[in-house]
Parts: sequence; C-alpha cells; structure tokens
Amino acid sequence: MDLFRRAIRLFLTVLGLVAGFTIAVALFFWRHMVHPPRQPLWATPMDAGLSYENVEFPARDGLRLSGWFIPAASAPAATVIVLHTWAGSRLGEDATSLLANISGALPIDLLRFAHALHTAGYNVLSFDLRNHGQSAGSEAVTFGLQECNDLLGALDWLQQRGDIDGARVGVVGFSLGANALLYALPQTTSIDAAVAVQPTSPSLFARRYAADLLGPLGTLALAVTSALYSLSARISLDAIEPVFAATGAGATPVLYVQSKGDRWGSVSNVAHMASQTPNAAPPLFVDGNHRYAGYRYVVDHPEVVLDFFGPLLANS
Repeated sequence: MDLFRRAIRLFLTVLGLVAGFTIAVALFFWRHMVHPPRQPLWATPMDAGLSYENVEFPARDGLRLSGWFIPAASAPAATVIVLHTWAGSRLGEDATSLLANISGALPIDLLRFAHALHTAGYNVLSFDLRNHGQSAGSEAVTFGLQECNDLLGALDWLQQRGDIDGARVGVVGFSLGANALLYALPQTTSIDAAVAVQPTSPSLFARRYAADLLGPLGTLALAVTSALYSLSARISLDAIEPVFAATGAGATPVLYVQSKGDRWGSVSNVAHMASQTPNAAPPLFVDGNHRYAGYRYVVDHPEVVLDFFGPLLANS
C-alpha cells in the first residue's frame, strides 16, 4: 500500500511539474504573441549614408505610426513601402531577444535592403507596424487583420506628399508585413506591385512553431496559448486567414517568396495563396533550412524585387 501511495504521489508530482511547465511556456508565448518585445532602433539610415526624414502618420483607424522616409535622388519618383516581420521593426530583426535565442532566429538587415531600393532610384518608406518599434500599441497583434490599417494609412500619407509619384507605389512585406499587405490589397487600388515574403496562415504557423520548439508538449501548450490569445485579441487564430484576403487582390501583380525548408510556415500554404491571387506571378521557392532563409534571401538578392518592380513601377 505504501508503495502504491508513493507511486501516486510521484505521478501527481510529475503531472504537476509538467502542467506547471506547460502553463508557464504557454503564458510566455501568449505574451510574446500579443505584444512582442519591442526592439530599440540600433541604427538609422544615416549610418548607411542615406538622407532621411523621421515621420509619423496615422493608420487608417487612427493609430500613431512611426517610421523613416528615404527620398530618392530625384523627384517625383516611385516609392516602395517595406513592412517588417512579427517581433521585428523597421530595421529588421536583431535576433538578440530570449525568444530569438530559443527559436533560432537570425538577424535580418532591412536597412541594407532599403539602401538597395534607394540605389535603384526609389523613395523608401519603412515604418514600425503597431505593437512594434516606436509605433503605438493596440490590444494585440492580429497577424495582418488589423495591421493592414497601418499600410493603408501609409498609402494615404504618401498620397499627400508632392515629391512622390502616387501612381507608382510598390510594397514589400515580410511575414506579418506580408499578411498585412494581403489584407490591404482588397481595400485599395494604390498598390501597383507587391512582393509577399513568407505570408502565413496564423493557425498553421502556430501549430508548426509549437511542434518545432516544444515537441509533444507543443500541442498542449498551444491549446492554452490559443485560448488566452482568443480572450485578449477577441478573435481566434483560426479566424485569421490571409488566403481569403488574397482572393480580393484585384489586378495588383503579386510575387510570393517562400523558403522550402521553413519549419514554421509552409510551401503548400503559400502556393495556395498564390493560386487564389488573381494576378500572382509564379511563386519563388528558395532553398534554405529555416524560415529566416527566406527573409535573408530577399535581403541578399534585392534584384528579385527590383526585377519584378522594374517594369511595373517604371515611368509610363
């Protein structure tokens, strides 16, 4: 009998430890999902030899956004808007946070990418999405559903400037930024060309992310995290589906880029989005053994974006 009782106590102790660990992990990821740690600005365009303006403008729903406008050498010129990843900023990703260390995130240098766009003759608008960088916060990150208002506000702000060609605007979105782009496309005709780098269905991403980082415990932790997210964001992850937004992209040409070895996103998910996008170019699936390989491919090979934008944003 004593042996049986000790076994029960041991079982309950182990169960309690597992439950406690799972809840702690779920709370950690919920907090980062809703309000990821804000990265400080560790550089400015001046560090890359670029003149720039510090700018602030309202999102379409009124939220304050902060960013940089890097003017082209001659005006009026076509403009490219750059939208960063979840947990990133207008500078990209410094990959120094606890979450970055846990997940194996790699640095992403969007300032170098902006330099390449500027050198090619474009104005560049790079800003922090809500809940990131120096922009205002909202209730929760919604993985594109509300962040599209940030892009729409940027488009509204650009149209008020006299030094840009409002008829020639391209957008490059990475991850969260790509989702925001897809959600914005049905609501505007001001985007003349778009590159969506690794957009993703949030529920699919969450499942694969949890499984990759936590193994068998991922399913249990994700159930708790998803329930907490639904309460705080007032919407479930399953309800956020950018593929439905992609069907309303209209005539805007869209190029999708996706890493073949992305353990969190999926080639098939992006291929499905492309198949539902009315004017999608053939998707570009690049080699790599991590999600960050896709982001870094575009930064390291800006000619992919420049060649796609070139004929679409050229002077008519």
